Amino acid sequence: MKRTILLFFLTLSIAAQAVTYQGRVVDQNNRPIGYATVYPEMVPELGTATNSDGHFAFDAPGLPGESRIIVSFIGYEKLTLRAKELVAQDSVLPVFVLKEQPIALEETVVAAKASKQKNKRKQMAALLHAVYVKLEEDFPDENAQYQVVSDVRMLSENSTWGMEQMIANIVVLPEKAREGRDSVQFQGRFCKRFFSAEKRAQADSILAGNTLERMEKQSKTPANMMRKAANAVDSGVVVHQALFALGNMRYDFEQAMSDTKHWTVSNESTGETVLTHTQKVSKYLGCFQMTMQRHYIVDSDTYAVRRFSEHAEVKVTIPFGIKLNDDQLQMLNLVNMNENRIEKFRLKKLRGNIDYNTIYQRRNGHVYTQEKNMLTNAYILGSKKMEIPLVIKATQRVTGLQTEGIKPLSASQITKRVKREIVEIY
Repeated sequence: MKRTILLFFLTLSIAAQAVTYQGRVVDQNNRPIGYATVYPEMVPELGTATNSDGHFAFDAPGLPGESRIIVSFIGYEKLTLRAKELVAQDSVLPVFVLKEQPIALEETVVAAKASKQKNKRKQMAALLHAVYVKLEEDFPDENAQYQVVSDVRMLSENSTWGMEQMIANIVVLPEKAREGRDSVQFQGRFCKRFFSAEKRAQADSILAGNTLERMEKQSKTPANMMRKAANAVDSGVVVHQALFALGNMRYDFEQAMSDTKHWTVSNESTGETVLTHTQKVSKYLGCFQMTMQRHYIVDSDTYAVRRFSEHAEVKVTIPFGIKLNDDQLQMLNLVNMNENRIEKFRLKKLRGNIDYNTIYQRRNGHVYTQEKNMLTNAYILGSKKMEIPLVIKATQRVTGLQTEGIKPLSASQITKRVKREIVEIY
């Protein structure tokens, strides 16, 4: 009898461990969403990404059925599920629909009817002051630590060829950086790089060989110094860290307050007001040109900032062009994998635009980051009218927030190289 009971519980244990969480992610038109991320909120490192048909599957032994599962993709609202909803019933694969949530506010703001106040400097100054007073009240001058799941996708001809997902801790130290900006410390904890088998094979062929060793042979810099620098500066971490550090909203607002002639105000919808600051920069005899618009979406009654958006258009002209070396050509081939292999390339121009959004959450009377996302459309122009598109989509969602007893990260925590895992999706 005891043996029968033991075998029974052993069978239950094995069955529990063998649960596979799976499904398909589509949009509201039933089109598959490839490279959406699906992960348990408490243990995001166990998650995965959908393939080109929107399918996903992952194992998470011991995960309670009521655990929260997050389905995420830039430009769509986050979907929160329970783990038990991701278990196929009668061999029928569950389907999950993501609703659109456009990240770019540029079109909305332009289409909005401008208020008659936009040319009245005194009224504008009073409005800006009221918003800044609320900013000082809402955004605490206290350290905060975020746990985030950060996705960066690279696209070519509207086809995602790779994605990197990083789980990280971020410590924000208010006004501790240069010029009174917030200091952002980034500690990568775990990383997965997702490729389709075909794209990974292409990338491997393009990046064949040890690039660092070739650089050492060609450079006069001692090899040990280059190794140290390569370990300290983890290129993948830089991308994810920059995403969180962008949009130093409170600092930028304070710097632009006195510039009332470059502010406009419009109503996006009932109960919300959009404040827009436009800044144009031209340097190096016009070789570098940038137009930056910062949109502050505020509550019309309380003046509290609900969302923050930036739109930038950049043009760079290189008068004599730059001839790329072998390593630079390799990287250019990587973003141009659907085209012919580039043998020679003289860089003449860069142009592109960036849309960047921040959504906030309120906790204990203060406001903290909840989500950041970015969409970049850029073009690299070379000799013989060669034009290479570069599209980057990135989203960063907060899975944990601490506001008490937060200490700055140590130098070793910040510079430690992040463990990476390559995952092929089919």
